[in-house]
Amino acid sequence: MRYWSARRSTARIIPPPSDHEQVRFGATVSIARDDGREQTFRIVGEDEADPSRGTISHVAPLARAMFGKRVGDTIRAGAGEAEILQIF
Repeated sequence: MRYWSARRSTARIIPPPSDHEQVRFGATVSIARDDGREQTFRIVGEDEADPSRGTISHVAPLARAMFGKRVGDTIRAGAGEAEILQIF
């Protein structure tokens, strides 16, 4: 209970980024993996992350690989690579 009380007292609502030039916290990003799959994720805080619903934690390896990247950039995604298709 102390953990959740502390988390709640320090939680902040962050609006989605208005700049869609680079991947940042709160951005929604579409990627194309080298196996042909296209996926879309929103980068959120650790407590909000649920990959099955399209949200990943900002500390996840995929999110960290995307930070600062732009549309057309290639990133490491698991054992393969992925291209950033869209940032919104």
